Amino acid sequence: MTLPGNLSREEEVKRMIRVNHAGEYGAQRIYAGQLAVLGKSAVAPVLKHMANQEQHHLDVFSQAMIKRRVRPTLLLPLWHVAGYALGAATALLGEKAAMACTVAVESAIDEHYAKQEAQLGDDEAELKATITQFRADEKEHHDTALQHDAQQAPLYHLLTAAIVYKTKLAIFLSTRI
Repeated sequence: MTLPGNLSREEEVKRMIRVNHAGEYGAQRIYAGQLAVLGKSAVAPVLKHMANQEQHHLDVFSQAMIKRRVRPTLLLPLWHVAGYALGAATALLGEKAAMACTVAVESAIDEHYAKQEAQLGDDEAELKATITQFRADEKEHHDTALQHDAQQAPLYHLLTAAIVYKTKLAIFLSTRI
């Protein structure tokens, strides 16, 4: 039983899976846009490695959605276009801007996954372990992007602040819609 305005544990977990699926889908689209522009550049192998990890994350959350009968966010068509556009736009600004995009997105996702880890208990040990592992992968992406001179991107602080804000907005909307 839930009180008005409060979610049941089941609905809370479904929201987590829905938003995580949307986020991993968006990440795939960002990398697709970046690889369309930078697919033959020096950073292409790094982008492909991160894209492959994000595909694994997406596959896991897609299976969780089926298993738990979670509907996807209605915003997937928007994230399809917006993710690709963000990836391509940052890649057009250069390799460092593409890496700055990764730093920004992964910073927001690290915070997001940390909140989910704190909310999950022994009753959701498998989901918590998955989120913990994926959070470590996202942190690796963040650190890799910094190693590839993300902070040297033009207008780095402005660019990353805008992307963090938009990522957090996408998280908020995808949880609810």
